[in-house]
Amino acid sequence: MLIHDSCQAAIQACLDTKTFAIARLFSEEKTMRIHIHDCYEVYFSIAGGKQFLIDNRVYEVESGDVFFINQFESHYLSKIDRDNHVRVVLSIHPDYLKRFSTEQTDLNRCFTYRDPILGHKVNLSEEERKRFMYYIHKLSEKREFGQDLLDQTVFLELMTFLNYVFISRCAKIPGSARDGAHSVPSPHQSRIDEILAYIDQHLVEDINITMLASHFYLNSSYLCKIFKDTTGTTINRYITAKRISRAKALLSEGRPVAETCTLCGFGDYSNFLKAFTKAVGVSPKKYAAYSRY
Repeated sequence: MLIHDSCQAAIQACLDTKTFAIARLFSEEKTMRIHIHDCYEVYFSIAGGKQFLIDNRVYEVESGDVFFINQFESHYLSKIDRDNHVRVVLSIHPDYLKRFSTEQTDLNRCFTYRDPILGHKVNLSEEERKRFMYYIHKLSEKREFGQDLLDQTVFLELMTFLNYVFISRCAKIPGSARDGAHSVPSPHQSRIDEILAYIDQHLVEDINITMLASHFYLNSSYLCKIFKDTTGTTINRYITAKRISRAKALLSEGRPVAETCTLCGFGDYSNFLKAFTKAVGVSPKKYAAYSRY
């Protein structure tokens, strides 16, 4: 399997294949500005000494740290050790991971559950680090016949291992055992899937929590709770992320910025400009220019 030397290249490969991609990055690799993208991300720090910002929560990064980031969470390295900056980043398409989850094993768990204390971060023991790198090396080996199946098998072993570590860590925190150890998909998944589909189909409209709660005959607070428990993000962040994702696609097709703003449901251009620039790292106009090359 190809190991990319750029985060952007790995993300694009993940989105193109709708599977997963790996990047191994070193000190000279320029980091991306604050951004979101349409795939999960596993960030493993081989050599630490940095600071990570995920949805306005700051984490000190040490060697052996693993971060789990879902497709709705903005993130970037806010402080970098230029001389000691080695990491492995996995980009994973959410639909691909969902395909392999079962009633007993929810492989999305590490991306959707957020313990108040652990948050997005788990530090691996020395033995766990070796095991993580063992899987990465297996994925980077050159193979010919059956390579796709072998890579898929190793990838599933890796994600099962990472979820086991994540769930085990959560279970050790007082008050988190029941939630953290729970590996069965949310009992509200079918209802949340309906809500997600509704949001996707009505992005151009003025969607808000009160309207969604009324449409699905739910209490607003209860809706927010089951949505966050199931997806790992809030309703407002999900809506914004989906609108920006659609905006990126429309801009890449050559649609004008003002038209894109309207077609994505941003009623106000200044809000669109601010949200897009914060999430993607460049303005809509610059993104449109870049995507044409």
